[in-house]
Amino acid sequence: MIRIEVKKQNSDIIGFEVKGHAGSDEYGKDIVCAAISVLTINCINSIEKFTEDIFVTQSDENTGKICFFLKKNPSFPCRILLDSWYLGVSEIALEHSQYVRIINR
Repeated sequence: MIRIEVKKQNSDIIGFEVKGHAGSDEYGKDIVCAAISVLTINCINSIEKFTEDIFVTQSDENTGKICFFLKKNPSFPCRILLDSWYLGVSEIALEHSQYVRIINR
């Protein structure tokens, strides 16, 4: 199962941790895992390319863990990108609740 822990301050996302593997299909064919990975990596890359926000990331390919935390409050463009990521992973979690769980903190 993929576990997504989202850290919020007020209503703003300030970080997240995505870990685990969906296990919805065999390695290389798991579209649930691939979808969460693509959304997450694209979000981080977009924040880096299109905003001035400073953040830290950690990842471990073996465990499927990706951590992202902002060092300061998010800018408006960063909030939009994080909210878009959250919308995407939430929709996947709704459709595939046996493989993805979201925890808001």
